[in-house]
Amino acid sequence: MLSSNPWKKSFLKKYRQAYHRNPGFINILMKFARLFFTPMDISLVIPLYNEAESLPELCAWIKRVLDAQGYSYEIILVDDGSKDNSWAVIQSLKNDYPQILGIRFRRNYGKSAALNVGFEAAQGDVVITMDADLQDSPDEIPVLFQRIKEENLDLISGWKKKRYDPLTKTIPTKLFNAVTRKMSGIHNLHDFNCGLKAYKNEVVKSIEVYGEMHRYIPVLAKWAGFTQIAEQVVEHRARKYGTTKFGFSRFVNGFLDLLSIFFVGKFAKRPMHFFGTMGMLSFLGGLAITIWLIVDKLTDISKGLAYRNVTDQPLFYIALVAIIVGFQLFLTGFIAELVSRNAPERNHYHIGDKV
Repeated sequence: MLSSNPWKKSFLKKYRQAYHRNPGFINILMKFARLFFTPMDISLVIPLYNEAESLPELCAWIKRVLDAQGYSYEIILVDDGSKDNSWAVIQSLKNDYPQILGIRFRRNYGKSAALNVGFEAAQGDVVITMDADLQDSPDEIPVLFQRIKEENLDLISGWKKKRYDPLTKTIPTKLFNAVTRKMSGIHNLHDFNCGLKAYKNEVVKSIEVYGEMHRYIPVLAKWAGFTQIAEQVVEHRARKYGTTKFGFSRFVNGFLDLLSIFFVGKFAKRPMHFFGTMGMLSFLGGLAITIWLIVDKLTDISKGLAYRNVTDQPLFYIALVAIIVGFQLFLTGFIAELVSRNAPERNHYHIGDKV
């Protein structure tokens, strides 16, 4: 209670006295205080790797667009262990752009790690991610910001409807997006991997991005309970500097990470549901085959027909393996349950509102 604190009580008394003596001056002070403590509008998180040539042009473009709109903003540049002089360029740009926050990795950890660190540092009400290669246009930022605010969306993913990438990149990307839409149930997104996205601040603070999970941020957000997800058609510009970092290995790793997301998201807190179900099916399948072999032998004996010993039939060994695998899956489920119950995040839940 305020009244139980002598210091607060004295402060409130002096505030009331000052307000009665000069209410106009106090109102002006309060307006300045609100301006000073107004939350930042936009945090731009830009991961980069060997993009020294594009950074000056990108930062100038961002400043021109956002200053024209009157937004308060910060530019978080995360250098993912670049081999060129990207970090020196960031240090130089910091002198001209006080909005820049530079973060440098000692080695290359990947885009997901860079985004995760950028998300932790972001202070803006709306967090926008984009690539540093000038293929994403900063002119899209005001529209993304307005849609998040006006439509009360949790996340907006860009869709580069017209692309300037080679077929070796566009065809795998279309296949990847089709599979992700089917598995995630997010049917209104065409491009999950677009670098240009906008989020409410609470979204990026509620998810963890690692491995190659940056491709599935909309899926991670949905699993965390943020279901207001929309799409925005954005401009795709041809690469002006450097070369693409896309490779076949990243495509394969992306699908493996997709499977990991769905398994962990669905069974992380109840692993016995998965392993127990699979173990039960395997055990009952093996048991059913064994019973059928025994009944078949007894039937042949009762009819005086020639019969084969149960252990002489290949199906018996398949049934034996199925029973053993079933037991192993059960044991795996029990161990996973013990690990899950002792995990520090076992009672960590995303709370939306309180009244």
